[in-house]
Amino acid sequence: MLVGALLAGTATLLPPVARAASARVESLIARMTLAEKAGQLSCFNDEIRPVGAVFNPVVDPRGAEAMLADIRAGRIGMLFNGYGVAGARRAQAAALESRLRIPLAFAADVLHGCRTIFPIPLAEAAAFDPDLSTRAARAVARETSAGGIHWTFAPMVDVARDQRWGRVAEGAGEDVLLNRLLAAARVRGFQGADLTRPDALLATPKHFVGYGAVRGGMEYAAVDMSAAELRETFLPPFVDAFAAGAGATMASFTDFGGVPVSANRPLLTDLLRGELGFDGVCVSDYDADRELIAHGIAADEADAARLALLAGIDMSMQSGLFVRHLPALVESGRVPIAAVDQAVRRVLTLKERLGLFDDPYRSLDPRAERRETGSADIRRMAREVATRSIVLLRNDGDLLPLPRAGRRIALIGPFGADKAHLNGPWSFAGDAKDGIDVASGLRTAMADPALLVVEPGSGVTDALPGGIDRAVAAARAADVVLLAIGEGGDMSGEGNSRTEIVVPAVQQALANAVATTGKPVVVLLRHGRALALRGAVRDAPALLATWFLGQQTGPAVADILFGMVEPTGRLPVSFPLASGQQPWSYDRRSTGRPAPDAEPMAPGRSRWRDVPDRALYPFGSGMGYTRFALSDLSTPAVVAIGADVPVSVLVRNTGRRAGTALVRIDLHDRVASRTRPIRQMKAFARVTLAAGEERRIELRIAARELALIAGDGRWRVEPGAFDLWAVAGDGVEVRGGFEVR
Repeated sequence: MLVGALLAGTATLLPPVARAASARVESLIARMTLAEKAGQLSCFNDEIRPVGAVFNPVVDPRGAEAMLADIRAGRIGMLFNGYGVAGARRAQAAALESRLRIPLAFAADVLHGCRTIFPIPLAEAAAFDPDLSTRAARAVARETSAGGIHWTFAPMVDVARDQRWGRVAEGAGEDVLLNRLLAAARVRGFQGADLTRPDALLATPKHFVGYGAVRGGMEYAAVDMSAAELRETFLPPFVDAFAAGAGATMASFTDFGGVPVSANRPLLTDLLRGELGFDGVCVSDYDADRELIAHGIAADEADAARLALLAGIDMSMQSGLFVRHLPALVESGRVPIAAVDQAVRRVLTLKERLGLFDDPYRSLDPRAERRETGSADIRRMAREVATRSIVLLRNDGDLLPLPRAGRRIALIGPFGADKAHLNGPWSFAGDAKDGIDVASGLRTAMADPALLVVEPGSGVTDALPGGIDRAVAAARAADVVLLAIGEGGDMSGEGNSRTEIVVPAVQQALANAVATTGKPVVVLLRHGRALALRGAVRDAPALLATWFLGQQTGPAVADILFGMVEPTGRLPVSFPLASGQQPWSYDRRSTGRPAPDAEPMAPGRSRWRDVPDRALYPFGSGMGYTRFALSDLSTPAVVAIGADVPVSVLVRNTGRRAGTALVRIDLHDRVASRTRPIRQMKAFARVTLAAGEERRIELRIAARELALIAGDGRWRVEPGAFDLWAVAGDGVEVRGGFEVR
């Protein structure tokens, strides 16, 4: 049975029916010169209100006064990565002095906060809570829009199975369902109910499409995949984001199947516009159209501009190719004027949807900027997200939570009293000085802050003279050691692929030395990806994944360490046994020679010589300060094709304190026309129970979740047996199954 015309597990979008442009937009197009049209299709780094941070290689800088002159001449349609109302008002005033008075749009890479930095998106994904993601994105949108920004180049919705890739930090991890749900949640949060409101922030799900599958996890590398993998894994988060109302998307940098996406008409027009029915704006990534020359696809800049526009790029970012070359390309007949007009129509329609024609100074109110920037409720939201993002991975002997009094604590490691590495990649307009470090958070929470000793022990990648000796002495004098180690803030994100995803060697040596003291060690791991842990870090009795948590790092870590908040985070990515396992995900497909669980290193089986085919901490790992048990899993024995699958399970808190269980339902299609994931999450729910409390929870697996891409390229539910698991933490699961007829 065919299930939908497009993608299982997503809302069906309309066929390609373009949004009708308004009379105002059509009138403007009729009056515009070719140069003015090219200007509307061009966006540039904002040199009128720079934020100071450099996110990309500097390309064609022009200076503020030259930029204002270009705006007045109608040669710029959008500015990006600037911040502040005063500068935006100055730029908008220049736009309103242009011949047709077409307003500018202001955009920015706001991935996890503007001035108030929230946890990186990967950390937030550990909460497994779409409502939290919506509320977080709404708070970010309020602060960002108050700073004079209409549009964010977020969320990143690339499914990421290779932890070597630095941009894992920007998304929701390795699972398709979690990426789908959080993509839609973040779009709804950013945009709100009405895009014309001053606190609405246009969302741009990116990078269309397949960027997370770059070869070797190397930034900007080529992507090759089957049509089935594209449709089953990488397209669904985009479809859900578009169904949630996203008005823009960004094309991937990468070569996809031999054709870079910025010149790939089958992807950007046939698939995005035709099959998905997307009628918003498609913007190139930074200088990506000019990079078609380096790819070997374009002969020169004019050829690159031609290929990009005809492929489906509506707006060229930073290169200036459209401004410089589109008029001549049209006049020579190499680019049809109708193609230019269609792109202009989309851009102007989007500006109209944002309310900019009716109110060019929308979101440019100094009073809102003062009221919203760093407001108390936005800081509280950042702390809630940070606390909910932390994952407790190990807690031997119930070492945690720690008492707030009576223990001498040694906080050792380069991230103990550090603010420079709190925010992680893409912190945009945030100021590191606003962050609260771990040491400050602990002192505020402790009954006697004098019992805390802080010793860095090492730098992030460099040794400190005598550092390890001082750290070992501090550990010996303490009752418990907190080891704050991991990646530096510049080791994740764009352009930060790593071949060895391990704790830097100098910090590993520090951890090994501290472990020799025999004192109980709690590792506070800072990271933007899953890491391959070794030695004393891997073997520490307690381990917390604390990611890059942003401004409220210290309070959030203290909340969890001292048990003021129950740890409820779960891993959205799998921690491998070794870097060489990458790419690896929990929902991988089996081989014809799987190694048995009882003998994972069996010769002649699917394994590496040195590690079995499993993770150290697989997707979904995490625990709290209590324990849960599952029983009485119930589902119909037979399910009709096209019907949803009801599932219920009894959950019991067997511990001595209240806690929240994440109950997830995994499926495996036992026999199918194409090999299937060994298991894959299809539903999940959170349930909070008092000590000893028991509750039956009801979940529902949508019929479309049983589908696969069949040999004809269509989604299809095939009859047969399905294995089913209910999972509530490490090693806590019950198994069942059903048959589809």
